Amino acid sequence: MSNYLNNTNNEIITSSKLLSERIVSDKPAVLHCKKLEKQFHDGEHALHILRGIDLLITPGEWVSIVGKSGSGKSTFLQVIAGLDQPSSGEVIWSGDTITGKKVGDIAKIRRKHLGFVFQFHHLIGECSALENVSIPLLVQGASASKARKAAQMWLQRVGLESRQTHRPSELSGGERQRVAIARALVTQPTCILADEPTGNLDEETSAEIQELLQNMNREHGVSLLVVTHDLAFAQRANRCLRMELGHLHV
Repeated sequence: MSNYLNNTNNEIITSSKLLSERIVSDKPAVLHCKKLEKQFHDGEHALHILRGIDLLITPGEWVSIVGKSGSGKSTFLQVIAGLDQPSSGEVIWSGDTITGKKVGDIAKIRRKHLGFVFQFHHLIGECSALENVSIPLLVQGASASKARKAAQMWLQRVGLESRQTHRPSELSGGERQRVAIARALVTQPTCILADEPTGNLDEETSAEIQELLQNMNREHGVSLLVVTHDLAFAQRANRCLRMELGHLHV
């Protein structure tokens, strides 16, 4: 990998340096990972997936992660989202520590701080676009009218005002991913985790979704953590990191 510009402190850092050697910020952290380890045990043997990862993301920052399949990217996302517990280390979202907490408490923190966009949209097929986007707010206890109004607003912002009543099967791949982005943003999270958000799209649609995510980051100040195999897309971020053998490199 070539050198990358660290926009946080306007400094070039070489790709050979481990990220854990360089955590610098004077802003409050949206995400702070401390010495994350993840191991799986098979009898007497331990498989190390994550190896002491440190990461700090500040408000409005876009960080991308690239790396080969099996390098630990998906496991890392699962751990920081609280879907899996680390073997050691700590995950903190905007001051809320999730490590070691009960499943219900982690879910509350996750709903408060995070939005998710996946390679496959995971929309509910029986529900309209409007209903799919409304669901996260309804889960949080919002009234049906409030959820509907917010869903309409976000569908408009992603260019789907005229497609609100359509079910996923009636939408194109790009439109389904736009619904997924609106769903991720409707709760106004501090950060969106995106796992290969354009990996299942054609080149033209992929470019549209990339532009939409970048606009949401720039215009609404939501932080982005994007895992992608698309190096050109990754390098549009404030920081592009490389996952290799369970380590994050800058």
